[in-house]
Amino acid sequence: MSQSLLVELFTEELPPKALKQLGEAFASRLEDGLVRSQLKDGVTGDTRVFATPRRLAALISNVRASAADRIESKKLMPTKVAFGADGKPSAALAKRLEKEGSTADQLERQNEGDTEYAFLNRTIAGVTLAAGLQTALQDAIAKLPIPKLMSYQLADGATTVQFVRPAHGLVALHGADIVPVSALGLTAGRTTHGHRFQGVKNIDVMTAGSYEEALRAHGEVIAAFDERRAKAADGLRAKAAELGASLGPEQDVALLLDEVTALVEYPSVYAGEFDAEFLAVPQECLVLTMRTNQKYFPLFDATGKLTNRFLIVSNMRLADPKNVVEGNNRVVRPRLADARFFLETDKRQRLETRVPQLGAVVYHNKLGSQLERVERVQLLAGKIAREIGADPVLAERAAWLAKADLVTSMVGEFPELQGIMGCYYARADGEHEQVAEALNDQYRIRFDGGEAPANLVSVSLFIADRVETLVGIWGIGLKPSGDKDPFGLRRAALGLINAFELLGATARAQNRAFTLRLADLLQQAAAQFKPGTIEKDAPAAIMEFAYERYRNQLISGFDRNAVEAVMALQPPLQEVVQRVRAVVEFGALPEADALAAANKRIGNILKKAGRSASAADPSLFVEAAERTLATAIDKVRPAARERFAAGDYAGTLKLLSQMRQAVDVFFKDVMVMAEDPKLQENRIALLRDLHGLMNMVADISKLAA
Repeated sequence: MSQSLLVELFTEELPPKALKQLGEAFASRLEDGLVRSQLKDGVTGDTRVFATPRRLAALISNVRASAADRIESKKLMPTKVAFGADGKPSAALAKRLEKEGSTADQLERQNEGDTEYAFLNRTIAGVTLAAGLQTALQDAIAKLPIPKLMSYQLADGATTVQFVRPAHGLVALHGADIVPVSALGLTAGRTTHGHRFQGVKNIDVMTAGSYEEALRAHGEVIAAFDERRAKAADGLRAKAAELGASLGPEQDVALLLDEVTALVEYPSVYAGEFDAEFLAVPQECLVLTMRTNQKYFPLFDATGKLTNRFLIVSNMRLADPKNVVEGNNRVVRPRLADARFFLETDKRQRLETRVPQLGAVVYHNKLGSQLERVERVQLLAGKIAREIGADPVLAERAAWLAKADLVTSMVGEFPELQGIMGCYYARADGEHEQVAEALNDQYRIRFDGGEAPANLVSVSLFIADRVETLVGIWGIGLKPSGDKDPFGLRRAALGLINAFELLGATARAQNRAFTLRLADLLQQAAAQFKPGTIEKDAPAAIMEFAYERYRNQLISGFDRNAVEAVMALQPPLQEVVQRVRAVVEFGALPEADALAAANKRIGNILKKAGRSASAADPSLFVEAAERTLATAIDKVRPAARERFAAGDYAGTLKLLSQMRQAVDVFFKDVMVMAEDPKLQENRIALLRDLHGLMNMVADISKLAA
């Protein structure tokens, strides 16, 4: 008979950041194990997952008390070996039957090809739920994604077991019946435990299906993580609205909400406050202190400015929460006072005087100190600034100060404030505003918006920092592998792509040239490292890496063939999107397929012919089609180059459509590989000229089916 199965492992407080994943993995592995034992018909997706600070549990539906019996047919040996001339079992067969614990009446003869074999047919009893669950439970416990195992002794004082936290209870119910399994020195029963401080301590669960409601009604516990999270979120939003405030950006709230949900079994929301005088401290410091150390939810006004109120998600549901609120108000004060002390202490020393201290901070043992890194970034930032129209003096100043806040007390306490504090301290020191902004912007993942930010000093530092990181880390062999990218090189490459896109778009809007090239920057960065530090092929490999990232990004929004056609040329990053759009537009023309196919054919011919610098000689043209094609090339080339130089890639490609007839006739009437070597070489030279013209924007052969 199929019934719901409940399994609960009751423990000491589980690690909050891993709780949700632990709960899901525990339930999933239990269900998979039951399916493998044929105690459940496949994973149905209706398993209820429970995870609280002190328990992992799962309610799995439609679980059988035992798996169905099955017939096993096992080939033993050829019948000429199994039976004697008299048809009776041979000694070999008798020995095998004894080993299998079977008798001759379970045998059957079957042909396989030209040979007859003796098969043993027997009924295998289905596994019982107790046996199947025992295996599944042991497997689930052994394979949980546990951040760090604890070793502890059982009550006997001699046995040591390992688990994420000491376990104190095991419940296993199939319907109303206890399933006799054991784990971590515990024997399954039906008794679970309620809230640590409220509700009934010991609760006997009568049936598997009544578990969740029994905990809620008698134990003051909401067992389901997602339901508990939703209750906390509703309470936070309601209380914030009541106070006329907001919780801040959703992505910041979500991470903290997950962690807080893993700390409480029945969430209740209360409001606290701190002295308004602390608002003189940069709000990023206060917010980080409250969220990271205290797990509080700071409140903001309508303009996004921090208020002196915060919300607490408590594990206690109280009619009068006065003591809880006052206790949290007292606790947060010294934390905020510490932040204020760090700020005041740091501001006594100018950022520029901290830069030499970076010489004692290791960047990487193969790449030197943070000071050496700063010197490399400074040189790059100045070069970039000159190319993009930023003030090179300010760009170099920003790069020089960029990492100085790493040796401040505030960043030492809160590493997440790198750059943010540098910006505050630079302003306090009277540095130029563009320099201060650049220190903050250097840690951005990307620049938002459709055009480059007004502060090009920020962009200069942003690009320089990422180029130096890519060349340095990749150059010493620490390239990303699989899903591992500890130095964030993929993110750095995407940040560069974004910056080049925006700079290119701004330059086009202002009708000015943009000459910055990633390949040049990579080479310049490599030259800044000590000889022998960087692998020689690192700049080229990073180029491939960056364009591969860009290719993957673009394929989701553009025709794949168009993207491949452009990426084959590795054009400047700032031109890629414009070229892809032009190729998509060209691909819709009726001439596109024929020209793409011809281009592919030309490419194959040129590969076999090898390289040659010679130009086509009109005096060697024999066929009219040769002259016609040469005339078409001469006619299209000037206008195509003019449009290409102006960034009109669609117009450049559209001009190519005028050449379709000349190209078609050439391949119809002209034998390229003529017997006369001079004619052959001249025709190849003509095709080489055509190929270069056709592929100015993209390798259009990639459009050929």
